[in-house]
Amino acid sequence: MNTSVKNPALSAATSGGLLTRRHLTLAAIALLAGVWGWLPEFTVVVMSYIGLYALVAVGLAMLTGVGGMTSFGQAAFVGMGAYATAWSCTSPWAASTIGAVVGTGLLPWVGLLLGLALTFALAWMLGAVTVKLQGHYLPLCTIAWGLSLYYLFGNMEFLGGQTGITGVPALVIAGWSLASPRALGIVIWAVLLIALWLLHNLLDSREGRAVRALKNGRLMAESMGVDTARYRIKLFVLAALMAAISGWLYAHMQRFVNPTPFNLNIGIEYLFMAVVGGAGHLWGAVLGAALITLLKEKLQDILPGLLGSSGNFEVIVFGLLMLLVLQRFAEGLWPALERLGQRFLRADAAPAPRGMAALARRVLPARGTVLLQSSSVTKRFGGLVANNSVSMNVKAGEIHALIGPNGAGKSTFFNMISGVDDPTEGEVRLMDKPMRELPARDFASLGLGRTFQHVRLLGQRSVIENVALGAHLRAKRGWVASMLRLDRGEEAALLAEARHQIERCGLGAHADTPAASLALGQQRVVEIARALASQPAVLLLDEPAAGLRHLEKRALAELLSQLRAEGLGILVVEHDMEFVMNLADRITVLEFGTVIAEGKPAEVQANPRVLDAYLGGAEEVTP
Repeated sequence: MNTSVKNPALSAATSGGLLTRRHLTLAAIALLAGVWGWLPEFTVVVMSYIGLYALVAVGLAMLTGVGGMTSFGQAAFVGMGAYATAWSCTSPWAASTIGAVVGTGLLPWVGLLLGLALTFALAWMLGAVTVKLQGHYLPLCTIAWGLSLYYLFGNMEFLGGQTGITGVPALVIAGWSLASPRALGIVIWAVLLIALWLLHNLLDSREGRAVRALKNGRLMAESMGVDTARYRIKLFVLAALMAAISGWLYAHMQRFVNPTPFNLNIGIEYLFMAVVGGAGHLWGAVLGAALITLLKEKLQDILPGLLGSSGNFEVIVFGLLMLLVLQRFAEGLWPALERLGQRFLRADAAPAPRGMAALARRVLPARGTVLLQSSSVTKRFGGLVANNSVSMNVKAGEIHALIGPNGAGKSTFFNMISGVDDPTEGEVRLMDKPMRELPARDFASLGLGRTFQHVRLLGQRSVIENVALGAHLRAKRGWVASMLRLDRGEEAALLAEARHQIERCGLGAHADTPAASLALGQQRVVEIARALASQPAVLLLDEPAAGLRHLEKRALAELLSQLRAEGLGILVVEHDMEFVMNLADRITVLEFGTVIAEGKPAEVQANPRVLDAYLGGAEEVTP
């Protein structure tokens, strides 16, 4: 089981090794299980702490490395889980009311449910506010609520104040007491491994592709139909719940809870674990948790003998060592280990699909139907008028070209008719539905697919994964089904559809290649394949021929002609006049945001205003 967020370049690599990453992972788990009963008691305690910290760090790897959201406040969620079970197990009121119903032996499990419920509610509320922030405001906000929760724990009398809560009972499962760290450590590592398996499954799915797009591709993902705000909140809640489970286990291992382990410094350490191991790599978070825990332990033993016990020298040395590690391994340690292992391990074989689910299919409107219409659309940025009362429409079964000099307002207009921006005045209608103030994902759900002027791909992911993201709305399985691998039939269908569109666009040989390794022209073709995977009724192409060679342009023209014959409505923004004139059925010309001509290619070519503004100027008449 390889639970890192896999790099397609590494996955596709071949080597002469006999073992795969899955074999190595299973061997490591078997080795840990085999030696667990023989490890010294102190080592077992340290290993148990590593497992607890790794649970939080893995959640942060998902939140920060995959989702692009930095949080310094995860220690507060650990405290939520710890205090919930400590209160449930020691409160006289809980013992007399809840304990009387379920029995005192089940109070720790009531504490788990209470901790998860409180964490879910609080994380969803905080996430709804926090994840909307951009830049440095997001981590600053996590520091604020992390400190608030820490001080709240220490100032609530029923939680014991700064003294904390003592007498937390040991867990008991089926009559088996987990009072010893050796017994509880088995549960801690079992929970961690199950969490890694579930998250690996999530990332290897339709939902995982949407999650990966949150970091650097939110605009693109929204145009593919992904509700990125909702996904960011869900990822935030997921990381918080993992922290709460860690806190629940921590409370029953320590048998005592006070606010100290949940302060801001510990929150920063959790983030260090994820980053040092390799943010975005699940096993990297485990590696980071192990390294930092062992390093702190050794420094606390060594430094007092060298420098004296009067100062916290281990904090200074620890910080310097972290700086050195991050300077040498900017992506973390796990990617470096993966590159090393690539020489000795062969790639895991992809499991054969057991059956494909049927994807949602769209019935295209009749040829000649107006699919997309703009009426007197105007866009102002302060005193600048980018588009001035632009009216045009795109019909089923035609290719409509939008041309104009640089700065004519073509990209601004594209953004308004695809839901990225709202017009200042005027109306956009898609499938005869008014679209004002609706997000780009609603345009996608009605059948609009698009590419971008500046290519927007997940560069480190394979071409097939990028294209499969375009079919996001054609499948419905959610996070739980993905984690439990109940989506395999649907996932197989999505990947088959993506491969079909890649081959259709002439890039079949590059399906498993990282998108960033392709030439710019090929990346534009990947965007077209991604848009086609959504089975759109309207296709908006922003400079699709830029960067293509002559034969590639001819292949693209043949593809677009085929799509027109199938009944798609296509709007193309392009600077290559030969490409446009030989392909388009109608052309609209913009100059300074205003329509100066519209008609068939021959009519536009003969229009004096177009010749003056765009095509080189009308010929002067010789007297």
